[in-house]
Amino acid sequence: MSKVEQLHVKTQSHVQAAKKRKQKDTLAIIGFVAPAFIIYGIYVIYSIFMTFYYSMFDWTGIDSNMTFLGLGNYLTLLQDDVFWTSIKNNFILVIASLFTQLPIGLIMALLLFSPVKGMRLFRSVYFMPFLMSTVAIGILFIFIYEGNYGLLNAILGAVGLESLQNAWIGKESTAIWAVIATVSWQFAPFYMILFRATIVGIPEELYEAANIDGATGWQRFKNITLPLLMPIIVTSAILSVIGSLKYFDLIYVMTGGGPNNSTELMATYMYKQTFTNFSMGYGSSISFSMFIIAFIVTLFILLGDKKRKGTD
Repeated sequence: MSKVEQLHVKTQSHVQAAKKRKQKDTLAIIGFVAPAFIIYGIYVIYSIFMTFYYSMFDWTGIDSNMTFLGLGNYLTLLQDDVFWTSIKNNFILVIASLFTQLPIGLIMALLLFSPVKGMRLFRSVYFMPFLMSTVAIGILFIFIYEGNYGLLNAILGAVGLESLQNAWIGKESTAIWAVIATVSWQFAPFYMILFRATIVGIPEELYEAANIDGATGWQRFKNITLPLLMPIIVTSAILSVIGSLKYFDLIYVMTGGGPNNSTELMATYMYKQTFTNFSMGYGSSISFSMFIIAFIVTLFILLGDKKRKGTD
């Protein structure tokens, strides 16, 4: 066998060995990913398809009598004033969450880096609202907002602002804002942790170079901290939007969607239709509409971020 033929054989053996290693790596990856993908497929993908399937029927969710309606539930939904009210309230919650939870979380994260004694204690205090049970928070703020003996009205009376006292969750004009304030109080610490973890990872050399150039604190934040925080800000915005569009538990505990549907959200309305009125088909149409709306809004955020990166 000539040297050329020997070299060719060796090359072929190396290629085959590389293919076998690649196949083994592929099988290992599939083995690790498969359990998670199966669980995701069953509890997410399958559930989405079944939700859409059930939304095409008139079904109580209990008996076996299912009447096919096609898109009838969706046509009814378009004429449902309560559903449109719930969408409006959801988007109010989305906007309020974006402009309260994220900025407050960022401010708290920045405060943790200030040269003030006791920051470790404040870090624990700041994060405590997120660790509390949502039901406990709801009950706590019911007593705070209570019109007759609530803590908020007592404080307003103590400082001479009796004219501002109100039945905060008992009036249509104030209930949604009282609930939004509670939601922001609960979730701002979550974004604080995300922002703080990102700030910790910013190289200190960048700030040292900025100090040498005579940059002020605002200039360091504007030109170093904020640009490097943009990826986590976009991620936080997506989490906030999706969380606000499917929010349920605190509203259900505090107001149940009242008074007069003034705090009704899509999730609370879906729950009422499905488990109170036993209209599984109609409730499924609300649920699938929530998914579509959340998907479209998230897509717009991602496209906007992609456009921003392109312009950068």
